[in-house]
Amino acid sequence: MKKRLLSLLIAGIMALTVLSGCATSNEDEKEPEVVVDEAETKTPEPVAEPSPTPEGFPVILERTVVDGQMQSYLTGEWKDQEVVTRRPIAVMIPNNSPAMPQYGISKASIIYEAPVEGRITRLMAVFEDFDDLDRIGPVRSSRDYFIYVAMGYEAIYCNWGLARPYVEELINRDTVQNISAAVAGIYNPAHEAFDRVSRPGYADEFRGYLFIDGLMEAAERLEYDWEYDDAYVPPFTFAADEVRAEDNYTDAEDATLIYPGGTEGNKGGYGAYNPYFEYNEQDQLYYRFQDDDKQIDELDGSQLAVSNVVFQYCHGEVRDDHDYLAFGVHGEGDAIVFTGGKVIKGTWKRYDGDATPAKFYDEDGEEIIFNQGKTWVCNIWEEYGEYVKYE
Repeated sequence: MKKRLLSLLIAGIMALTVLSGCATSNEDEKEPEVVVDEAETKTPEPVAEPSPTPEGFPVILERTVVDGQMQSYLTGEWKDQEVVTRRPIAVMIPNNSPAMPQYGISKASIIYEAPVEGRITRLMAVFEDFDDLDRIGPVRSSRDYFIYVAMGYEAIYCNWGLARPYVEELINRDTVQNISAAVAGIYNPAHEAFDRVSRPGYADEFRGYLFIDGLMEAAERLEYDWEYDDAYVPPFTFAADEVRAEDNYTDAEDATLIYPGGTEGNKGGYGAYNPYFEYNEQDQLYYRFQDDDKQIDELDGSQLAVSNVVFQYCHGEVRDDHDYLAFGVHGEGDAIVFTGGKVIKGTWKRYDGDATPAKFYDEDGEEIIFNQGKTWVCNIWEEYGEYVKYE
């Protein structure tokens, strides 16, 4: 299976700005079961070793197989070839206090966070390493801007419930391969992939989980293809093994504390629980805090930590009198990338349709280089961008 990496988006193609959002939720229902199978992958042709960018800074441009491993398209790290060449799954996960803690989320390669109605945020965790997990969750309902982001990763989209007026037509398209719980508005439900677990004191909507065995069985029954297509575009460009990305940005300002919603409550989605990231110079990771505490994974008690944090500013609107939101995740906007303790300002662009991801560029128009490892992308409602803070 061949892959090709596009370093820059093709200029001159007409921009299609899709403003997408959320709506009333038909969340729960059904109590499914689970069983399993394994996904097939093709062996990609060996390609050249990492080579420098035009500016001379070494990055991973192409992948090669070494002792059964390749560098991940999502993290840049060396992983089993079968994992790297398989399409990921994108799982909708609640992020409000009554749902905490989440299970398995620390294993995600990318976490995408965006506001939803009620002016809180919801997460979409993108996993390529999920074979060793029994389940992921709790799982919550779909919003259309999350689907559009998942499509850019070529991920299989997993959800329990949906905002029907804005999601039903989209999620049932042939172009959106999804593993969805059996609720109204889902035409091909994957009942075998979901079930509730015992969580004394938790509401039903925070007891529904995606089970990996059932996921694999459902994907086989629905005849989903686990292979990336030939035009796949990885979302990030990573520094090569021997270097750190911040070495390319020595003149950039430093920041060790990052607040996507600032430090005061606001209505931009991040004000309810005031999340922030703290950079640790020793291990060069950004640790996530929320609601005045560490944000942890129930799986092993570990604090969520990533190598890169992205603020992606998107135009947002309130869709109706229920406070359901819409966000433009196509086109372009401002962006800030935090990596290695540095602050790199620039833009994001996404003009090549649903099947390609947003790409991130510095103020000179060069693609921003990320450090290898996990990435957390915060969708910043640009109308509330004034509250963003870092120091």
